[in-house]
Amino acid sequence: MRIVALAGGIGGARFLRGLKEAVAPGDEITVVGNTGDDIHLYGLKVCPDLDTLMYTLGGGIHEEQGWGRADETWSIKAEMKEYGVGPEWFGLGDRDFATHLVRSQMLTAGYSLSQVTEALCVRWQPGVRLVPMSDDRVETHVRITEDGTPKVVHFQEYWVRLHAAVDAEAIVPVGADTAKPAPGVLEAIAAADVILLPPSNPVVSIGTILAVPGIREALVAASAPVVGLSPIVGGAPVRGMADKVLAAVGVESSAAAVAAHYGPELLDGWLVDASDAGSVAAVEEAGIRCRAVPLLMTDVAATAEMARAALALAEEVRA
Repeated sequence: MRIVALAGGIGGARFLRGLKEAVAPGDEITVVGNTGDDIHLYGLKVCPDLDTLMYTLGGGIHEEQGWGRADETWSIKAEMKEYGVGPEWFGLGDRDFATHLVRSQMLTAGYSLSQVTEALCVRWQPGVRLVPMSDDRVETHVRITEDGTPKVVHFQEYWVRLHAAVDAEAIVPVGADTAKPAPGVLEAIAAADVILLPPSNPVVSIGTILAVPGIREALVAASAPVVGLSPIVGGAPVRGMADKVLAAVGVESSAAAVAAHYGPELLDGWLVDASDAGSVAAVEEAGIRCRAVPLLMTDVAATAEMARAALALAEEVRA
C-alpha cells in the first residue's frame, strides 16, 4: 500500500508514529511536511515541522515537549545571550543547532531543501519518505494588533513568544502563491492508494501545504480516498491553540466545522472523536463519510488504533 500523509509538527508526527505501527511490512509512507513554519534565526535555516517529524519518527525527540531534541543542552543559546543576540523567546538547543548548521551549509552549497531533508534523514532513518511541501521559501505570517498597534509577525513569534494570547486577524502564507510543489509531491499523491490528513493544525499546517498551487488540486483529482482526522475534540484543540487561527479564517472550533472547512470536494472521509459522535450526521449530510472513534493519542498503541480506523474508513470509501 502506498500512503501519503500531509503533516505539520507535533500532532502529525505522533500520528505518523502510530501509523507506522498500523501498516503492514512493505507498505510505503510518504510524508509531505509543512514548511510554512520555517524561520531564519542566528543566520540559520530552521524547519520546525520537518525536524519534529524527523526527530519523532527517528527516536530523537524530547517526548515531554513534543519538539526539540532529547537530552538537550543550551550552551550556545546562553553564549548568544551574552553577546546580546536573540531572539531569546525561541529555544534552539546545542544538538538542534547542529541540524540547522548542516541544513544551512548544504543550502548555501546549492542543494535544494528536498535534497537536504533526504540527507538529514539518512542519519535519523524515520521509516518514511519525508519531503517538504516545497523547495521554495514560504513563511506563515499572522496579522495582529498588539498594544493598540496593528502589525504582522511571523507565525513562530505569534505561537511561541505571544502564545497566541492576542487574536489573529488574518493568516498569510507569504510566498505560497508563487511556490511550486517539491519534486515528487504531486507524483506521490497521484500514485497513492490512501491519502491521510493527520490531526495537524488545519490552518497553519495542512492549510499552508494546501496553499501551494497544485497540491490541493492534486488531492481533489486523486483516485485514492482522502481521509482526515479531526484535531478538535469536544470543541477544543487537543493540543496548542488551533482555535485562535481557526477564528482568524472564520471557522468554528468544532470537528464538523473543520470538516466543512476542508470541504467534500477534498475529503472523502472524516474521523471525529467518540465525544463528538453527535456531529457525524451533519458531516455526512455535507457529503463526507464520517465515523466516531477515540482520537486521543495517549500512547503509540492508541494512536495505531486511530490510524487503523482511518485506513478502514478509506477502504470503506473505496468499496
